Amino acid sequence: MNPIIENSVQIHDTIVLDTLPINADRLTLTSPAADIPAAADITAASGIDQAIESFIGPIAQAFSNVVFFELSVGGVGIPLIVVWLMAAAVFLTVYLRFQPIRGLKYSVGIIRGRFTRKTDPGQVSSFQALATELSGTVGLGNIAGVAVAITIGGPGAALWIIIFGFFAMTVKMAEATLGVKYRKILPDGTVSGGPMYYLRDGLAEIGRPKLGKFLAVFYAIATVIGVIGAGNLFQANQAAAILVKATGGDSSFLADKLWLIGAVVAALTALVILGGIKKIGQWTSKLTPMMAILYFLSILVILVMNIGEIPHAFALMFTGAFTPDGLTGGVIGVAIVGIQRALFSNAAGIGSAAMAHAASKTTKPATEGFVAMWEPLIDSVIICTLTSLAIITTGLYGSSSEDGIGLTSEAFATVAGWFPILLTICVVLFAFSTILAYGYYGQQALGYLTGNSKKADKAYQIFWILAVIVGASMSLESVIAFSDAIFFLMAFPNLLGLYFLSRILRLEILRLRKRIDVGVMREITPAELQVGMGDHEPTAEQIKAAEAGRRRKRDKLREVRDSLKAKKLERAKRGD
Repeated sequence: MNPIIENSVQIHDTIVLDTLPINADRLTLTSPAADIPAAADITAASGIDQAIESFIGPIAQAFSNVVFFELSVGGVGIPLIVVWLMAAAVFLTVYLRFQPIRGLKYSVGIIRGRFTRKTDPGQVSSFQALATELSGTVGLGNIAGVAVAITIGGPGAALWIIIFGFFAMTVKMAEATLGVKYRKILPDGTVSGGPMYYLRDGLAEIGRPKLGKFLAVFYAIATVIGVIGAGNLFQANQAAAILVKATGGDSSFLADKLWLIGAVVAALTALVILGGIKKIGQWTSKLTPMMAILYFLSILVILVMNIGEIPHAFALMFTGAFTPDGLTGGVIGVAIVGIQRALFSNAAGIGSAAMAHAASKTTKPATEGFVAMWEPLIDSVIICTLTSLAIITTGLYGSSSEDGIGLTSEAFATVAGWFPILLTICVVLFAFSTILAYGYYGQQALGYLTGNSKKADKAYQIFWILAVIVGASMSLESVIAFSDAIFFLMAFPNLLGLYFLSRILRLEILRLRKRIDVGVMREITPAELQVGMGDHEPTAEQIKAAEAGRRRKRDKLREVRDSLKAKKLERAKRGD
């Protein structure tokens, strides 16, 4: 059994493989005609593979059926998990006063590190946190996922991806803000954060400690298991498969050396992941812009060659979104296809943004919320729009027999025969960056469960690195299916926590906006003290000055408290 087989059937945002759903939009989306076999399709399945499949297969299938349970509306199957994600996105956008429209302008200076000090608690800059989260969301969901959506729902599905990418911006904002507000700064300066902490401590703050503890543990366990399949095994498998296909398929030198591909990727992963979030942030802050620029320039070439078709492409997207031909279930069917791609491709509601941004250097939680809004904007609005235009302007969506990444590859091939090589490079980089980002998320969840045990953390890092080799060389379909279902299950406790903490969240967001509007929050001076986008480590002198400043504030606060206490006692005496 392999993660991609010929008789798979596309449903919600997964791929059903012998009725087992596999996560598709987390950088791993393909389709029945994607023409990219799983890595292990090139070699015979091993006895170990078969033993694992026979044992875990029935369990994975039953569990997936529960997680991806569908309701039929107008003849269209709507997974409840999609409704749960969609409802939260709309509610938060309205409740927080449409910050994707009204608040995006505040974020530019924050991303550039002008409002935070190098001496603020945290380990990475806002830009590095943004890059880390984007490295885990931008990928095959934006390349193959868009192609599948257009194939199923027509050009109109692309517009729905954009629309709900907009609503997802507020979900990311909420996760990042609460992730910073309830994070834990350890004695050595490292940070522990994520939904686990705002579920536990945030719900305790509003009088629901037992529920908070339960949801936090539930989320942490789901994360530790879920990221293994979605963020490691499947990524390594697809990277190996694409490399083999690009180098000749069955005749490729790498065809029977999948373990070698896995070993190389694992070695690179070890170089980064063993260095912690600082090293991951450094790599992703370089990899993510490089991937985005390469993909953007490649798409730009395609669009320049078909520039006359761009207005018509936009017209098809708008008309198709609201007046489809009915082949996909009418407007509801087209909308659901697009909404699923948008919400699942950018991971809004999963909670990963809270873990990425919790490590940011800041003393104001809402700053990271304004930064995190850019993730769905880049992921589901900008990149997905570019992919859609490339497919629609070339006219392939209605004439090609390809689907998924095969369709996107054909669009690239209209430029030149060698042009799809650029797509292969992008895909491999996307897979590698996802392995880095999700390794960190798994460590954060495990740290919560083990009390931040250094031994457990190191053991998980070693396991994560070795799993890359296993994922590249084996076809653990049921293992991936099981962990993938759990991955989406993470959205249940996370979004429930966001509903409970919505008032606290609203106060944090609107208070920061007010401070900026009235001029209370200004750029840090001198400029050398600003976190910036690159080097954010403070000098010894800056640390000493910051500590002295904190002591002065504590002394001043103590004086004020003592003065108020003395006045209170004096009033009490006069009253006697």
